[in-house]
Amino acid sequence: MPLFESPRLTRAADALVQAQFAVQPGESVLVTVDSHTDSALMEAVASAVVRAGGKLHVALIPPLPFQGGLSDPYVADSVKAAAIASDVWLDFCFPYHAGSGAHSAAMDAKRCRYGLLAIPNADSLERLYGCVDFESMMEFNVALAELFAEAAGETARFTCPAGTDVSFTLDKLKTVRQKVSNKAGMHTVPGTQSAYPIKESVKGRIVIQALFDEYYRCLRKPITIEADGKIQSISGGATEDMPSFDRALRRASADGDYGYFIHFTLGFHPGTMLTGQCFIEDIRLPGSNAIGMGLPWWEEGGGENHPDGIVLDQSFWLGDVQLAKDGAIVGPAKLKKLHDRMSRRLD
Repeated sequence: MPLFESPRLTRAADALVQAQFAVQPGESVLVTVDSHTDSALMEAVASAVVRAGGKLHVALIPPLPFQGGLSDPYVADSVKAAAIASDVWLDFCFPYHAGSGAHSAAMDAKRCRYGLLAIPNADSLERLYGCVDFESMMEFNVALAELFAEAAGETARFTCPAGTDVSFTLDKLKTVRQKVSNKAGMHTVPGTQSAYPIKESVKGRIVIQALFDEYYRCLRKPITIEADGKIQSISGGATEDMPSFDRALRRASADGDYGYFIHFTLGFHPGTMLTGQCFIEDIRLPGSNAIGMGLPWWEEGGGENHPDGIVLDQSFWLGDVQLAKDGAIVGPAKLKKLHDRMSRRLD
């Protein structure tokens, strides 16, 4: 065990490597990190891979300037080759490789289990994987995903105290949450569930309090987004935020305008805290909603730096059933019972 590694960090790394990704002896595991990833996280994950019997390859790269296809000129051919030849790819880089040519090649090869992790430090890894009963959280996450899958075609609505009030028709799920990520394909950190809208159905006002466009930060002033199918306008915000948000929206849209909304989410992870630094943790805060905008990664040319805003303390409805009130899960009864089995672990 590395010097000063906490039991929570060891538990977190093992939960990621063994409980979620089920790394088996002899499997090739690629871990990509950038210069923003701290050494404690790298050592903990590397040790967990070795404990599981995996064959470890850690690749350190400079931070990518963009996510998705726009990052292709900055990704080394050796990273792409390693990804294609790996059984598991744990990607801690932020911006991340998902949507890039290297990621697409690895998915097309149908060997790699890719983890979009984008976690920069050991503290966030501890909270996301080590400060919760992992099995209970996965059981709840799978049940929530099944509820969203069954509700395709229904009207959903979410609000927040800052002024958000938007409705949309729920589309089919694009990815299916699995209790164990033991099949080739794309996998994400548990603790939130995506809801995919029929693009033209989104109507209302969204007020975001954090933003990932060209970098991630909490906003000094909230930004208001008006929606009627496409994004109609953006307003508010601080002077330093609006130019980069405008650029990112236009870059991510197929038509050069502000484009569509591609996903909403419902965060519920009891071990998280608002960091302002780890996007992946912040969108799993209970009641957070990651508003994905632009061209989705599952469409031709998608994944190209689509910006995400965060709504906090949301209330969320599926049809007439309220799932969340001011961030807290309130129903339906079967789902709430599973949710209440989860709790923050600090031992």
